[in-house]
Amino acid sequence: MKISTIKKTNRFYSNTIMLYCLQFSNYLFNFITVPYQTRILGPGFFGKLGMATALTTYFQLLLDYGFILSATEDVASNQDDAGYLNRIFSAVTAIKFMLVFASIIILRIICFIPKFSTDWLLYFAYLLNASIYAFLPDYIYRGLERMKLITIRTVGVKFIFTILIFALLKKPSDYLIVPISLAIGNLVAVLWSWIDINKRFHIHFTKVSLCQIKATLRRSTSFFASRIVSTVYTAMNTLILGFLDPSGIVVGYYAAADKLMFTGKSALSPIADSLYPYLIKSKDFKMVKKLMLFMMPVILLFTVVMFIISPQFCSLLFGEDFYESGTILRIMLPVAVITLPSYVFGFPVLGAMGLSKYANRSIYFSTAFHILFMVFLFIAKKMNVYTVTILMVIAEFNILLYRLYIFAKNKGDFFERETAK
Repeated sequence: MKISTIKKTNRFYSNTIMLYCLQFSNYLFNFITVPYQTRILGPGFFGKLGMATALTTYFQLLLDYGFILSATEDVASNQDDAGYLNRIFSAVTAIKFMLVFASIIILRIICFIPKFSTDWLLYFAYLLNASIYAFLPDYIYRGLERMKLITIRTVGVKFIFTILIFALLKKPSDYLIVPISLAIGNLVAVLWSWIDINKRFHIHFTKVSLCQIKATLRRSTSFFASRIVSTVYTAMNTLILGFLDPSGIVVGYYAAADKLMFTGKSALSPIADSLYPYLIKSKDFKMVKKLMLFMMPVILLFTVVMFIISPQFCSLLFGEDFYESGTILRIMLPVAVITLPSYVFGFPVLGAMGLSKYANRSIYFSTAFHILFMVFLFIAKKMNVYTVTILMVIAEFNILLYRLYIFAKNKGDFFERETAK
C-alpha cells in the first residue's frame, strides 16, 4: 500500500475515533440532562420543547443551507488553496447573516398563528440558538479532516449547557432555560472556532464579490433542498402530532422516543461524516465493505435487545410517565437497522462517484411518498402517533432502496473509469 494511501486511511480512522468520542460525550451529557429535564418538565412541557425543536429544525436547515455538505466537499477538494478557503469562509458567513435576517421575519409571521403565538418567546429563544450555531465553521474542520477540534469544542459546549441546566432549571415554568443555555454554550463555541481557524489554518475574512456569494449560494441549493425536504417527514411529524393533541402529552411521548432514535442514528453518523471527505479523495470503496461487515451484526444485536426492553428502558430513563414512549420506539427501531447503509450509500458513496444529485433525489422521492400517504391517513381519519411513526419508517426504507438502486446501476461504469486512470 502506498504511503499516501496509508496516511489517508489512518486519518480516516483517526477522524472516526474522534467523532465517536464526540458522540460518546453527547450520550454522556444527554444521559445526565434529558432525564432531568423530563422529570422537571413532565410530558406536557417537554412536549412544548419538542414542538419548538421540530419547528427550529427547519430554521437550522435554512441557516445551514446545505453548506455542511457542499462547503465540506469544496474545502476537501481545495485543502492547499489558502485563498480559496478564505473566500469560501467569507462567502458562507455573509450568506448566513442574510439567512438569519430572513429567519427572523419568517418566524415573526409564523407566530401570528394561534398555536405558536402562545409560546412565541420559546420559539424565538430556539431561533436565537440556531442562529448562533449556524456560524460554527464545521465545514472547514470536516473538509480539512480535523475532527478532533470539533470534538474538543463540542464537549466544552455540552459541559456549559449541563452546568446551566442543573443550576437554573428547577420547575416547569423554567423551560426557557433550555434554549437559552444552548445559545450561551454555542456562542462560546463560535468565538473559539473563529479564533482557532485563524490561528491554526490562517483562515480569515476576506473581501468577496457578489458573484462569488451568488455562486456559493447556487452551488449549495440542491444540498439545501434535499435536507429541507427530508425534514418534511421528521420534524413535520412532531408538528402534526402537536396539532392533533393540544395537550402536548402525545408529542412528549413521541419526542422522547424520537430523541432516543436520533441518538442511535447519531451513533452511526461519525462513520459517514469521516467517510465522506475520505472517499472523495481516495475512492477506496473497499473500506465501505469492511465497515458493513463489521458494523451490521452489532447493529442488529443492539436493535433486538432494545426492542425487548423499550418500554422499561424509557420508563427508567425518562420517568414512569414516559412508558408509552417505549411502544413508539419499538415501531421506530427498524430505522436503526438501515441507518448505516443509508448514510454510507448516500453522500459518501454517491458523492464520491459524482452522483450527489441522486442522493438528493432519493430524499425527494421518499418525501413525496410520505406526503401522499400522510394525506391519505388524514382523509381516512387514521392519523395518530402510531400510523405517523410507521409512515416515517417506510419513508426511511425508500431512501435506502433508491440509493442502492442508483449505486448498482452505475457502479460498473464508475469502476471501469477508475481502473482506466
